Amino acid sequence: MDALVRPVVDPAFAAAALAFLCGGVTLGTLSGLVPGLHANNFALLLAGLAPSIPADPLLVGVAMLAAGVVHSFLDIVPALALGVPDAATAVAALPGHRLVIAGRGREAIRLSAVGSGLAVALAVPLAVPITWAMARGYPSVRAHLPLLLAGVVAFLVLTESSKQAAVGGFLAFLASAALGFAPLAPLFAGLFGAPVLVDALGGEGVPPQADARITMGRRDLGVSAGAGSLAGAVVGYVPGVSAAIAAVAALPAVPRSEGDRGFVVATSGANTANTIFALFALVALGTPRTGVTVAIDRAEVPFALPILLVAAGTAAACGFALVLLAGDAHLRVVGNADYTRLSIGVLALLVGVSFAFAGAFGVGVFLVAGALGLVPPRIGARRVHLMGVLIGPLIAG
Repeated sequence: MDALVRPVVDPAFAAAALAFLCGGVTLGTLSGLVPGLHANNFALLLAGLAPSIPADPLLVGVAMLAAGVVHSFLDIVPALALGVPDAATAVAALPGHRLVIAGRGREAIRLSAVGSGLAVALAVPLAVPITWAMARGYPSVRAHLPLLLAGVVAFLVLTESSKQAAVGGFLAFLASAALGFAPLAPLFAGLFGAPVLVDALGGEGVPPQADARITMGRRDLGVSAGAGSLAGAVVGYVPGVSAAIAAVAALPAVPRSEGDRGFVVATSGANTANTIFALFALVALGTPRTGVTVAIDRAEVPFALPILLVAAGTAAACGFALVLLAGDAHLRVVGNADYTRLSIGVLALLVGVSFAFAGAFGVGVFLVAGALGLVPPRIGARRVHLMGVLIGPLIAG
């Protein structure tokens, strides 16, 4: 019990916790805003350094968790400003980018921030009953996971706008699924980032952005955020299911009248709620489901849940403020830049990241995935079918 009350009665520990929290916020900001980086990289690095850090392992865990939470708020920013998502925001990248092109980028940033913020608020009270239910129903869910994912794929194909788009979308799903054996970093950069940048070459870039007012109705906003939060629970408890896949599963709950805006809210909510539910899964079930919780487990961080939840909540408040400041700044910088040169520069960065992850093979994967990513919009299909890169291998077992 001493570990649970120590921050209240020990000012020195509280000050140290705040310092480590700020360090985690800084790392999460860096990973969220730089395409190709992820909080998981920093968390696992901290796990390796933990034995040599002269501090309570709980403080290292606070930094890891803060980095993960802040990253989940900020990783939408490059997806909106540059069209370069990471695995967790791939579903929202194209709808969000469409809002930017329509001059509603500032609204999209605030929709993402609200979605993530509401997800944290919903995830904490929902985590206890969901943890209880998942502990008992997990074996059945795991046994039928391929069928559940196949149902998601069928829904996405059948809801396409035409027979041609449905056939094309299904073929895109199969082709991306075949690439599922390759490293994910160059795959996602190629499938979802490169095509947007290639199409932008020679274009005028980000147009002037209108006011930041959220035009989405409160009810639709709440429904989308709730769907995203529940989707984040799936990620937190079911192995092998990413935030992007969970967000795809949440799409049926997004009001059709608010398609693009709802996608941004739901995906951001799933991405951030995942960090909370994964923490509960680790504490209650002893099973790490994300890179951050794997790092927490490796560093042997004490499971002082109240302290970790306070850290997560504080980091969420920081992430909310930072995404508004950084998001608007990104849009201004990109809007004033030569978009052709900027696109070429980011493409070169993505090639470099692909090489860093998997050498020449990674660059080859990036090029193949980039070519495939150009196909769906040219046949009238949605790029979301390219999430087969994750869903396909899971269906195949």
